[in-house]
Amino acid sequence: MSQSLLLTIARASIEEVLQAETSIERSKLLEEYPILSQSMECEITLYLDNKLRGSARTENLGRSLLEEIIHNAKVAAFQDENFDPLVTSEYLHTTIKLTLFTADGELSHQSEAILSK
Repeated sequence: MSQSLLLTIARASIEEVLQAETSIERSKLLEEYPILSQSMECEITLYLDNKLRGSARTENLGRSLLEEIIHNAKVAAFQDENFDPLVTSEYLHTTIKLTLFTADGELSHQSEAILSK
């Protein structure tokens, strides 16, 4: 499983809300990548112009890694109390950082913005 897959899931989660349609094929992803069914803590942090734009971290383990990524991406984008909900024009310029908290330590991955200014 690659870091780009995890970031793609995070982006698709936000796009599901912005486009008001479900696009993540959960069962297919879980079948292809069994590690996504394991419980793992993660954090999604959004940046706009290199400034914090939203963040969400696993609060209680219990969901699969797949569901944690989906949930935390949506919370960071639309429910972070410190920011208004993300709009499409911002999303296109947003960088996403995904951090996994494993027994071996933290693993961080970051995506580039879809559009650069």
